[in-house]
Amino acid sequence: MTQQNKAAAGRRPKAGDPSQAKQEQLAAFTSDNIPQLTTNQGLQIPDNHNSLKAGVRGPTLLEDFILREKITHFDHERIPERVVHARGAAAHGYFEVYKSMSQFTAAEFLQDPAVKTPVFVRFSTVAGSRGSADTVRDVRGFAVKFYTQQGNYDLVGNNIPVFFIQDAMKFPDLIHAVKAEPHNEIPQAASAHDSFWDFASLMPESTHMLMWAMSDRAIPRSLRMMEGFGVHTFRFVNARGESHFVKFHWKPKLGIHGLAWDEAQKIAGKDPDFHRRDLWESIENGNFPEWELGVQMIPQDKEHAFGFDLLDPTKLVPEEMVPVQRIGRMVLNRNPDNFFAETEQVAFHPGHVVPGIDFSNDPLLQGRLFSYTDTQISRLGGANFHELPINKAVCPVHNFQRDGMHRQTIARGQVAYEPHSLIDGKEFRIDGGSAGFQSFPEEIDPPKVRRRSPSFDDHFTQARLFFNSQSVAEKEHIVAAFRFELSKVDTPGVRQRMVDNLAHVDEKLARRVAEVLGINAPDAKAAAGRPGYRDHRMTMPIDESPALSMQDTGDGSVKTRKVAIVVADGIDSASLKAVREGIEQAGAKCMVIGPRLGTVASASKRQVDVDGTFANMPSIMFDAVLVPAGAAGVATLQANGDALHFVLEAYKHCKAICAIGEGVQMLSSLGIGSDPKAAPPGVVVAATPVTNLGDATAALQIAQDFVAAIGKHRHWERAVDGVPA
Repeated sequence: MTQQNKAAAGRRPKAGDPSQAKQEQLAAFTSDNIPQLTTNQGLQIPDNHNSLKAGVRGPTLLEDFILREKITHFDHERIPERVVHARGAAAHGYFEVYKSMSQFTAAEFLQDPAVKTPVFVRFSTVAGSRGSADTVRDVRGFAVKFYTQQGNYDLVGNNIPVFFIQDAMKFPDLIHAVKAEPHNEIPQAASAHDSFWDFASLMPESTHMLMWAMSDRAIPRSLRMMEGFGVHTFRFVNARGESHFVKFHWKPKLGIHGLAWDEAQKIAGKDPDFHRRDLWESIENGNFPEWELGVQMIPQDKEHAFGFDLLDPTKLVPEEMVPVQRIGRMVLNRNPDNFFAETEQVAFHPGHVVPGIDFSNDPLLQGRLFSYTDTQISRLGGANFHELPINKAVCPVHNFQRDGMHRQTIARGQVAYEPHSLIDGKEFRIDGGSAGFQSFPEEIDPPKVRRRSPSFDDHFTQARLFFNSQSVAEKEHIVAAFRFELSKVDTPGVRQRMVDNLAHVDEKLARRVAEVLGINAPDAKAAAGRPGYRDHRMTMPIDESPALSMQDTGDGSVKTRKVAIVVADGIDSASLKAVREGIEQAGAKCMVIGPRLGTVASASKRQVDVDGTFANMPSIMFDAVLVPAGAAGVATLQANGDALHFVLEAYKHCKAICAIGEGVQMLSSLGIGSDPKAAPPGVVVAATPVTNLGDATAALQIAQDFVAAIGKHRHWERAVDGVPA
């Protein structure tokens, strides 16, 4: 057991700690008083193995109500999955504000730093079904339910701050296009097919979002390592009725990190539950994920000060123009007790707001306010989905809504209407007032029209800003992503149309994407003549926004990072022990990976426990690789093709690698780090083994250098095109 696991195992359970719930559950089933099985009405079941029959070999009798109840419940224990965001993972936690925000909003949960507001957070992919893989290229949902004393507030967003379309009228078309094609239900959980790119190429407004979706943002390393955004522009309204437009951000404490595309595809096959497993295990081990809530606030009178429209969901507000103020933090510290009852039945809705938070006229947001209620009624079986435990408010609820499927509240008395006077002879009437939720009294421009504002016309300026803001490696990944996706499109005209659109973002980007697609060079003039294109370019005060790049995010911490130590019989356990301790003290988790489970014998005949094999725990499951010293052990590893592939694959995915003593020879044989003074980026080599206490300083230095390399997440500048892995 590692030091970190020992510490987790020895923790005393705290209130709300999932380990405490597990212990209580275990105690209940190991006591002498084992609960009896009953029907849903509490009737004790005499036999849970045999149905009621007419004779031991006769037909089953219709009167077997116990069998019928059990089978009927089984037949209906799956609800319709979400049309989008079907595959998800979730956790409980809390939110606390840093200081009162009363100057800007009347929302009570944003007032008192001493109050911890319970939250339930669900992360999800958008396009795939419940059975799809976690690491597909896709947008991730990031939905937070705050259980406040003013009612439930749902901040329903994504890990990308903009969206594909500007108006909710196009949402069904977008989803129909990105889903598996209807004639053959192929491909699952992927946008790399004709129908999506046909739609996207004909909708220039999607260009900005496409840049994000083709970037590393769409393949996060972990749910714990991705940003969240409210996407839309909302309002803060204070007690005096003063309004500020607001954009919401969730900033992860661990920084923003992604997977290599090759790595993501392999993980989908090796462990399709990679993200949900990572989230679950982190919370179980006490490594609670944490985000800071940030807001960009724009005074009401500055609504039109930016050259783009705040109501346009395909636009963001650059942080260089309006800084993000970090106003609180969210910690996830408890896993769900039951996936179906909580993660699957939770119902989010952007219309679940509290006093002090209001909507803007974003036409995509306005459509969502209708869609979510309609969806939950269909998915959860009726209008009473709010009474399910995971959706139930923690504050008092009182209204005259009655009955319906799955009603749980038992409403008493003869009055189910308002106004009324039958309860105590006095008239009860709600005619409005200053209490409760108040919509901001915004002036509305007539007349009624079915058009878009000209201020929504520019589709390319912010897409160009995003691309310009990426590091060299991130730009290369975007080019590769467009090439991969469009190479899956069978219709040449769609491929051509898409690169013509990209020519308005960056001519070199479009040309490089087109080079491998068997089409003509990009033609910006062709795109300019298509429906939906607007010959308009906003004037941006900045050409680049460093906040849009994932590079150098986080504080360099390696907490919760996973390091694979590759071993075989004959490794130097003394050298390994010294460096391993330094890595684990920095917060990383080490796992020993070898050719077989059980143990390997070190050069000094000590037994080293093996946590996984090269087959069941491949390099794609780790953030870094350590090759220890030991002549016999390294010789065995060099003769093992799986071990060589393990190291080469990690190197190709630009992960940190450390080699000690004879381990350096193994890297050198693979063409890696042959010169310790000129090792490739992220490769730490120490030719001399650390074998005794006198080398403690050297061991510490090796560990520190390795930790620093891991803290950079990836070393994308590494040349890996020729690596055979």
